[in-house]
Amino acid sequence: MIELFSAGFPGILLRFAICLCVNWYIVQFLYFKKSHRRDFYFTFIIISVAIFFLVYLMMGMDRGKATMGVGLGLFGIFSIMRYRTDTMPVREMTYLFVVVCLSVVHAMADSMGVDSNGKMIGTPIAELITIDVIVVVSIIVFERFLKVESTKLVQYDRIELIKPERRQELKADLEERLGIEVLDVQVGAVDFLRDMAVLKVTYVGKNSNDVDRLLKIKNSQYAEV
Repeated sequence: MIELFSAGFPGILLRFAICLCVNWYIVQFLYFKKSHRRDFYFTFIIISVAIFFLVYLMMGMDRGKATMGVGLGLFGIFSIMRYRTDTMPVREMTYLFVVVCLSVVHAMADSMGVDSNGKMIGTPIAELITIDVIVVVSIIVFERFLKVESTKLVQYDRIELIKPERRQELKADLEERLGIEVLDVQVGAVDFLRDMAVLKVTYVGKNSNDVDRLLKIKNSQYAEV
C-alpha cells in the first residue's frame, strides 16, 4: 500500500507554519514598514517557502550526502542570484540572509539533537521558538537604536566647496539645500568645464537604497565615488 505522507510530515508542517509566520512578521513589520519595497517583500516570502522545502527534501537523503547536497544547492542558488540579478542593497541582503537562515534552521531541525542512546532526534519546538525570538528581538533593537544610513548621488554646482578644508561648509550647504542630516560626503568626478562635481552623500534616512535607482546615472560615466 502506497503511503501518501511520511510519519513525521505533520511535524514538518508545524515547523513550516512557525517559520513562515516568523519570516512574515520580520518582512511585514520590520523590513516593509521602513522600505515599502513590494518587490523585495514578494522575494523574501517566496524564497523562505522554497528554501524550507528544498532543504527538507534534501535532508531526506543519507545524512552525509544531504549535508553536502544542501551546501551545494544553496551555493548554486546564491550564485544564480548574484550573477543574474541587479545588485541588492546591503539592508535587503541582510534581511534575505536572515530569512534564508531561519528557513534552513527550521527545515533541518528534525535532524538535530541526540538522545541518551546516541540516536538523532528532532529539536523541540520550544528551542526553535526561542531562536526565532532572539533573532526578532535583535532586529528590533538594532533597527530602533541605530541610525539608518542612506546614500545618494548628487550633481553639485558649487565646486569651490569640495576642497578638504571647506568640508564643513559643504556639508552645511547640502543639509540646507537637501533638508537632510548629512553624515559624510565623498567627492567623485569633477567637471571644471561645467563647474560640476558628483558627490556621494551619506545621510540619516528611513531606508538604505540603491544609488542607481535614486539617480539614473550610469556608473561608467563618472569616476568611482
